Amino acid sequence: MSHHEFESDFRHSGTIDFTDRQSNIDEATIAEMRQLVARYPDPRSALGPILHLIQSVDGRVSARGVELAAELTGATQAQVVGFVTFYTMYHRRPAGKHHVGVCTTALCAVMGGDLILDQVEQKLGIKPGQTTPDGTFSLERLECNAACDFAPVVMVNWEFMDNMTPDKAEQILDELAAGRSVQSTRGATITSWREAERVLAGFPDGRADEGPSVGPASLAGVNLARERGWTADSLAEGSAQ
Repeated sequence: MSHHEFESDFRHSGTIDFTDRQSNIDEATIAEMRQLVARYPDPRSALGPILHLIQSVDGRVSARGVELAAELTGATQAQVVGFVTFYTMYHRRPAGKHHVGVCTTALCAVMGGDLILDQVEQKLGIKPGQTTPDGTFSLERLECNAACDFAPVVMVNWEFMDNMTPDKAEQILDELAAGRSVQSTRGATITSWREAERVLAGFPDGRADEGPSVGPASLAGVNLARERGWTADSLAEGSAQ
């Protein structure tokens, strides 16, 4: 009987390189980390936001960042690394100025997500998990973005790009590479991945209301209910009869 050893699908995801001591974290960043800790009754609750803040200054979760996150939250470094390697939003290698995510799950896949990912790979010359040599783009194959009514969906720095096609995706990449303004379908104008990470850390940039937050497809049901005078109570009464 031959012996087959199980191989994890995440065997190439890598961990944090503690021999790489490069970091842009300074005293101002550490002060902001302390601000985040102060927001929570349990310091460990601040771990996620702190890691996003680290990525906003280092472009990844750095070794120095892990050490500080552990120190300030009371977690062990092993626990911090476990947190980082569990959640896909945390990067162990430097992300690009613009992080591009292509959804290929369920409906997005049916609607052409894999074709879009293939086009983006060819355009950028990289595979998911990689960054272009000039540091402009990094790429990720995303799981469901909860935006199936706008499938297929691409995200740039966590902003939605809805109803995508391969050609539309390539055009967005060209615009970003040229430094031109790109507006999210349902969100703010694209800035950079690091700036988006700072917002995720809990430091708003004042642009939360820039651009629409919802589109017609999401409102179809509620608009139909209004037209027909449906309410939760009336529907419940009808089903009871």
